[in-house]
Amino acid sequence: MNKELIFLRTFAASAAVASSLLFFSSFKGSGYQQFETIDVQRINVVEADGTTKMIITNAGLFPNGNEKINGRPTNVDRKKRAGMLFFNEDGIEAGGLIYDGSKSENGHNAGLSLTFDQYDGDQVMQLLTTDTQRGEDRFVSSTLVFNDRPAKESQQKTAEIMNELTTLRKSDPEAFKAKYAEYQAQELIGGAPRIMLGKSRSQNNGLFLFDDQGRPRAMFYLDKDNQPKLEAFDENGNITSSWPATSN
Repeated sequence: MNKELIFLRTFAASAAVASSLLFFSSFKGSGYQQFETIDVQRINVVEADGTTKMIITNAGLFPNGNEKINGRPTNVDRKKRAGMLFFNEDGIEAGGLIYDGSKSENGHNAGLSLTFDQYDGDQVMQLLTTDTQRGEDRFVSSTLVFNDRPAKESQQKTAEIMNELTTLRKSDPEAFKAKYAEYQAQELIGGAPRIMLGKSRSQNNGLFLFDDQGRPRAMFYLDKDNQPKLEAFDENGNITSSWPATSN
């Protein structure tokens, strides 16, 4: 009886090992698999050379902090959100899709953002919606935004500069302003929205134009009462012309 038990245990262990080897070798030997349903926390889509081209992830495994992708550091302070990140042939982040939404004590906060970056820089186009409720007041904004970005910016250099400026701002606000202006003049940081199309937080639906400093300069929109309006502004925000003409 003891010999039979030893035999059965050995057989069971051998069978388990053999089946495991067969299971994994079946995946290794085939380049194509079909699944009906997969539960997964994160998927890294890579090229044959190992370069990450896309990440699909839940919020918990969203890359930030000390994680490196394609040998490059990720945004340390970026909030973890579910979504996707895209990377170009050089392994540099090129945009992504993120979203979140949750109830708060007096309402909710939600949003979704699809962004497209300039090469080795930040976003030059963004499809964005935000939805915030506080008690009986709810604000929904849905826009397509086009931005200018500095010509000489790079993701890693920008991160280094912003860390420097954050520290300087706390210790010497005046030196921070001077240093920020210096980097901006060198076209290393900055950028500004130039065109926004959609519904603003004020519930105006239309086209909104900004100058190269990000200041609103022209708007053509329907207000919340469905009245069409066309307005132009100077650099200080004063109305220089409007249609229909404002009655006295």
